[in-house]
Amino acid sequence: MGSWLSGPRAAMEEAGADFGYRGEQLGLPEDGPNSIARPGRRLGALAVDWAMSVLIAYGLITHGYTPATSNWALGVFFVLSVLTVGTIGSTPGKRLFGIRVVALGTGTVNPGRALLRTVLLCLAIPALVWDRDGRGLHDRLARTVEVRI
Repeated sequence: MGSWLSGPRAAMEEAGADFGYRGEQLGLPEDGPNSIARPGRRLGALAVDWAMSVLIAYGLITHGYTPATSNWALGVFFVLSVLTVGTIGSTPGKRLFGIRVVALGTGTVNPGRALLRTVLLCLAIPALVWDRDGRGLHDRLARTVEVRI
């Protein structure tokens, strides 16, 4: 039984609309390897990457000066994301949660796409706007998608 909490998608599905599965329009499988990573995995990976960035900033850059740690942590997160996504396709948190970032069409993420994706991710607003496939605006603009390994 649905309610207003179910949202417009659930109401349309009850009315007979078929949206398909997440990633169908991108040519990705419904589940298993290379399917779109679920939000729980992605948030877990982000939490691990952010915690690692805070620890690096706290211990190596600010030497325990707490007010400056969050600003430096964003910088560490930025560098970590650009370098790791642009070279191996996943950050340490993504690797831990079994996720990698791939470019649509080519498969590998070049450093330019990784830079654009990370800049938009650090702005936070594009990451909070999702499409029907569950991709954030930062992934749409960089033409990338997070998939399961």
